[in-house]
Amino acid sequence: MATTPTVPAIAHVAVTVSDIDASAAWYSRLFDAEPVLDEDTGPFRHVVYSVGGTLLGLHAFPELNDRAAFDERRPGLAHIAFGCADRVELAAWVDRLDELGVTHGGIVDAHYGSGLSFRDPDNIALEFFAPPG
Repeated sequence: MATTPTVPAIAHVAVTVSDIDASAAWYSRLFDAEPVLDEDTGPFRHVVYSVGGTLLGLHAFPELNDRAAFDERRPGLAHIAFGCADRVELAAWVDRLDELGVTHGGIVDAHYGSGLSFRDPDNIALEFFAPPG
């Protein structure tokens, strides 16, 4: 019987955006960092950020099939959560989002951890998340 290999970490996540220049500027301000890659591959352009050991890519296509705003209730991506070490770090992100004028839902505590939800310019659901304790 074969041994199941260890599940690897997520290497990257990519989301499609409607205006890559506006989204790249927004994410650069949010992360206070420049992208590690900005490349036009031909079929699409992608701008990539290094976020805690994972790559987050923004993709832009010459033509979109649909211009409807992101809705996590459709099949596909629900949200992207960025891990924080603890609730103190999570609270620092409240201050950062406020400083940037980004609307958010405040910290919500649950038995499994605490989350801070907000959205990017394409309405993509994002969250900063800290484990309990």
